[in-house]
Amino acid sequence: MSKFDLVNPASLGEPKGWTNGVLAPAGGRMLFVAGQAGWENGATGEPPGFAAQFARALDKVLLVVREAGGDAECVARLTVFVTDLPGYLASRRELGEAWRERFGRYYPAMALVEVKGLVDRGALVEIEATAVIGGQA
Repeated sequence: MSKFDLVNPASLGEPKGWTNGVLAPAGGRMLFVAGQAGWENGATGEPPGFAAQFARALDKVLLVVREAGGDAECVARLTVFVTDLPGYLASRRELGEAWRERFGRYYPAMALVEVKGLVDRGALVEIEATAVIGGQA
């Protein structure tokens, strides 16, 4: 069960792997999580592939959310930036596994954006998020 009212107009079709809109509870505090890269300049070794970077970026987003007193279901919105859309799509099964390990079957409002590059060396994925901590329906 989501902490939010999920808004999915029937005319847009049934969403699979995202939610069209999320209505946050009254009195909740907004948390804006900066882009969390799947690999960063200071990391040692070779950058892993999409699935491992996606999991790493999600973990970093959730670390910030938990530090603010929330959990995975407090995440209302995610924007996933990738440098190679075909490579990302080819990893969908592994990405889904990483997602379900952290979020279960809950999906916030999401967007996927292909970009030319990311600041961090070897980063294939960067995720920014908005979470709502607390509040009442």
